[in-house]
Amino acid sequence: MVGKANPKIGVWAGPLGNPGTPIPQKGIIAFSLSPNRQRILAGTAGAAVFNTFRRSRQQLLYVAPPFVIAYTAMNWAIERNEYLNSKPGREAEGEE
Repeated sequence: MVGKANPKIGVWAGPLGNPGTPIPQKGIIAFSLSPNRQRILAGTAGAAVFNTFRRSRQQLLYVAPPFVIAYTAMNWAIERNEYLNSKPGREAEGEE
């Protein structure tokens, strides 16, 4: 029964995964482009710069305030530590 033409149902190609005869495909079109004509990275350098700037600008208000607060707190802590470990700081806190 494999490969015999039936005018009502066409050609039976066999069970799934085991086709009896190769049936020519119809309606499948493949297009290709020569590798030396492709521009894979066309426009990526400029797009990367502008997209990075745009995304960074949009996130600035979410990122900048915590950094400013952290920098201010760290600066205060460093200055306070230096003061407490100095001679006037030790005298002010009552250590000998």
